[in-house]
Amino acid sequence: MKKLMIGNEAVARGLYEGGVEVVSSYPGTPSTEITEFISKYDDVYSEWAPNEKVAAEVAFGASLAGARSACAMKHVGLNVAADPLFTLSYTGVGGGLVVCVADDPAMHSSQNEQDSRHYAIAAKVPMLEPADSAECLAFAREALLLSESFDTPVLLRLTTRIAHSQSIVELGERVMRDRPEYKRNGEKYIMMPGNAKKRHPIVEARTEALARLAETSDLNRVEMGGTACGVITSGACYQYVKEALGDSVSVLKLGMVHPLPTDLIRSFAASVGRVVVIEELDGVIESHCEHIGVKVDGKNLFTPIGEYSQASIAAVFGIEEKKHLVVENAIPVRPPMMCAGCPHRGLFYSLVKNGVTVLGDIGCYTLGAQPPLSAIDSTLCMGASVSGLHGFRVADKSDRKTACVIGDSTFMHSGITGLVNVAYNGSASTVIILDNSITGMTGHQQNPTTGFNIKGDPAGKVDLEALCRAIGIRRVRVVDPYDLAEVDLAIREETAVDEPSVIISRRPCILLKSVKPKPALSISKELCRGCKKCLSLGCPAISYKGKRAHVNDTLCVGCGICESLCPFDAISKGE
Repeated sequence: MKKLMIGNEAVARGLYEGGVEVVSSYPGTPSTEITEFISKYDDVYSEWAPNEKVAAEVAFGASLAGARSACAMKHVGLNVAADPLFTLSYTGVGGGLVVCVADDPAMHSSQNEQDSRHYAIAAKVPMLEPADSAECLAFAREALLLSESFDTPVLLRLTTRIAHSQSIVELGERVMRDRPEYKRNGEKYIMMPGNAKKRHPIVEARTEALARLAETSDLNRVEMGGTACGVITSGACYQYVKEALGDSVSVLKLGMVHPLPTDLIRSFAASVGRVVVIEELDGVIESHCEHIGVKVDGKNLFTPIGEYSQASIAAVFGIEEKKHLVVENAIPVRPPMMCAGCPHRGLFYSLVKNGVTVLGDIGCYTLGAQPPLSAIDSTLCMGASVSGLHGFRVADKSDRKTACVIGDSTFMHSGITGLVNVAYNGSASTVIILDNSITGMTGHQQNPTTGFNIKGDPAGKVDLEALCRAIGIRRVRVVDPYDLAEVDLAIREETAVDEPSVIISRRPCILLKSVKPKPALSISKELCRGCKKCLSLGCPAISYKGKRAHVNDTLCVGCGICESLCPFDAISKGE
């Protein structure tokens, strides 16, 4: 049977058909849907883990028991999982183990643009890179076999375009293997120095064997066309090359991007007059070509920044761009913003009002950095707001008010240890946990604070107040971010005390199905003085027309924050 699938769904299907039994992940765009689709298969155990390191370790444990396993994450998540990954390269696997990683060229939803191929090289593990949904399915299935054949974890790399674009796949049957009986093997799996020293030569020999495989594997293929120029490429870039250049060039399409072949590249280069490497982000393939003595053009023609396209590749080759419809007038820019009724808005308004320096974190609340609120001073990585705030407080000798904001899911991911550090070392840090009862930015996934698992069934629920007190924080208070007076008082009091404190700003995300919006508010034309104080909230439901504020009743959810701000009582509740 054939089906139209996005790349992430096809990866999930490939893992399913390949007999995967355990999948543990942390949601991260553009990788999230891999695990969401896996969760639909009832004969696969799936879960949301607190973070990517835990997910990779769960996959290792399942593999150790002999089950085929996988974990999925975005590129920055691989940073978190790097610790187990590098040692997994030494231990090898029991059952096949696949680490799915989705890179984000152009940073559509990420704080950096790193290239995960470097992890494959540094960790000395193979990496496959599909170029469409059909290959996503096939490569996921092949990765499990490769993992067991070469006793190694396998990285499966996608990019945003491959993860979220659709193409036709051919569905197959689920194939299960007989799970081997578990046997203790300390020399293989206990990575103390004496054992690790013995495993390192095995890793090097494995890499050489995989490099030999890369020379003949069907994962890499040559498509001969015009011989004046040959292109070496992989992933999404292969699709751009084929559409922009067609058969005017010959193509070496690489599906295994580490280790890279040597003889195959040399023979391909000898068959064409000129070789151009087309790869997004870093010149990984290009560097390998230069290392093996093959002269190529690459980053001297193409940028190491952002995504490529058919048009950008055609332009480099001097090909006239195909005619297409264009919009004559410039389209107004619509920056991302917090939703109407977002529970974080009132909290940010109070932080700005009180002149608080705010260290931010990763989540939809990062949008609090946007005007008109402009409430956040820094955003680094998951959990860094708490640790960074401690460092800021230790170093800053002024009487500046400071705090950090971190979501409930991000706090569980990597904020807890930062708060332990705050409590242990006793800095006067005010940590604000934005508890909107869900993992918001990646599409409403459950987390350990929600009380539900990946399938929506009741699950263990972390009590944030009890957890913070158990860590050693004596001052813990919960506020409703819709109550500006309560929030304002909490911020003023907690930023003034000379000890650690936690404010939990608790109200569910307005987009949750369980949250029912209230009737839209209305603004009296007679009472409104056009002071624009309500506009300072940055709510997309409020605009300014004819020197008066106006509420868009199709967007307003009746949260009432603007009503409490209006000095002229011009805003009232709807019927």
